[in-house]
Amino acid sequence: MAVSLKELNTELTNLLQPERFKDYCPNGLQLEGSNTVSKIVSGVTASQALIDAAIERGADTLLVHHGYFWRGEDQTIVGMKKKRVQSLLSNNINLFAYHLPLDAHLELGNNAQLGKLLNLERKETIGRPGDLPLVAIGELSEPSDFLQLSGRISDKLNRKVIAVEGRRSVIRRVAWCTGAAQNYFDLAVEAGVDAYITGEISEPSAHIARESGVHFFAAGHHATERYGVQAVGEYLAGKLAIDHEFVDIDNPA
Repeated sequence: MAVSLKELNTELTNLLQPERFKDYCPNGLQLEGSNTVSKIVSGVTASQALIDAAIERGADTLLVHHGYFWRGEDQTIVGMKKKRVQSLLSNNINLFAYHLPLDAHLELGNNAQLGKLLNLERKETIGRPGDLPLVAIGELSEPSDFLQLSGRISDKLNRKVIAVEGRRSVIRRVAWCTGAAQNYFDLAVEAGVDAYITGEISEPSAHIARESGVHFFAAGHHATERYGVQAVGEYLAGKLAIDHEFVDIDNPA
């Protein structure tokens, strides 16, 4: 079965509400291809490898978390970007990209899906003044300790986590935010959590963990953001009766 591009665009706009976000890139349809949609390939980043996989699978639409046209980047379409864009357009493939809207969705978003994977029950969401809240705070289904939680994250995400030990002997209250959200660690500390989980680590992160006593876990930018786009793709497949396939292009970041 197929739907119109307009129908898909409307469904995604209603679902993810990109107009609510001040973001670093345009959210929504970034490159227009086919007027009809019957197969979506989803993935984390619109890399050449993912585009090639979409072409190989006969997709007419690519749905990603990391698309193109980021604020501050070179606006010219040359070199690597030219090849990517040309591959999409010459194969009549639509590119939909959702950054912060995909992180924040309370049921299908990256944070929601990571919480579900790790058995974290969200109680609230916090953020900096003037910004929409992105950092989830919740509780483990069962109390844990530093080594147990580190092992659980590594097992669930199939990736060795970078873990910095704090001083909390028992971990109950946890904050998390996928991707490059290490700069929200201070908010998590202020909120009184026992541990913070994100994708990346920066130089200050270890010092904050040791001085605040709050455990810090960096489980990978890519690894923590594989789940939201899959959930949205499956939602669309069920709602619109179209095909969907998630393709995971490995990334150690």
